[in-house]
Amino acid sequence: MTGRIIDGKAISEQIRRQIKSDTDRLIERGCRPGLAVVLVGDNQASRTYVTNKKKASLAAGMKSELIELPSEVSQQALLNTVDRLNRDPSIHGILVQLPLPPHIDESAVIQAISPKKDVDGFHPENVGKMIIGQDSFISCTPAGIMELLKQAGVGIAGKHAVILGRSNIVGKPMGQLLLQQDATVTYCHSKTENLETFTRQADILIAAIGQAKFITADHVKQGAVVIDVGMNRDEHGKRCGDVDFDSVREKASAITPVPGGVGPMTVTMLLKNTLKSATQTCSNYISTNG
Repeated sequence: MTGRIIDGKAISEQIRRQIKSDTDRLIERGCRPGLAVVLVGDNQASRTYVTNKKKASLAAGMKSELIELPSEVSQQALLNTVDRLNRDPSIHGILVQLPLPPHIDESAVIQAISPKKDVDGFHPENVGKMIIGQDSFISCTPAGIMELLKQAGVGIAGKHAVILGRSNIVGKPMGQLLLQQDATVTYCHSKTENLETFTRQADILIAAIGQAKFITADHVKQGAVVIDVGMNRDEHGKRCGDVDFDSVREKASAITPVPGGVGPMTVTMLLKNTLKSATQTCSNYISTNG
């Protein structure tokens, strides 16, 4: 059995067409969604991500503002920039590209972003609401994975989902979203002993550990659904994920590739969150002034 490929690029394009349509309707009502991205320093990977986000938001018909700050910028200057964007009515989504230079407190910056414009879904208020099942902005990569599973027709209720990684951005929210869909969730991480005993139990295995081709066929149960969140380079400099795609595909029932799997969905969910923020703002404006 060779697992079918879950095509994140195709699914993403389908969702983006709907986002573009909804954005056009919102613009007709006098409200153009606006996304501001703040880039500190000149990290090449961050610059690539930011460029992709700006291109995608413009293609969706949104306003896109890129603010570039030098790596030596003070924390206060960065917080002042965030404050300005919080107060700008033409901006509905604010994203500060991570990682930030060591002298800046990432947590302070995240908490400075208005929860109503926190389209990354990192603010503690949005994280708390997500955990207890209230409406909130959800971290884009986990939200994108949930959409991939839905579009691929993967049943979640009653399944055992194993998450490799416990970051605040992917691992922790991923498990909570699956739990809300009635999965049984196990978190694994760098301190987990006998890792393979857990991964081999997974009906749904999500790898988000940042180690190239770490997950091999030996880690995977026959027929599992494997979602690869990793973005690495192999020994030949070629992009690859946390999963050894060729060997694992022989055992998986479905698998995401790298590139073309989770990555496009992350940007798409960012657009979806920005549209959601703008829609809420526009509705409030119309109800207040109309």
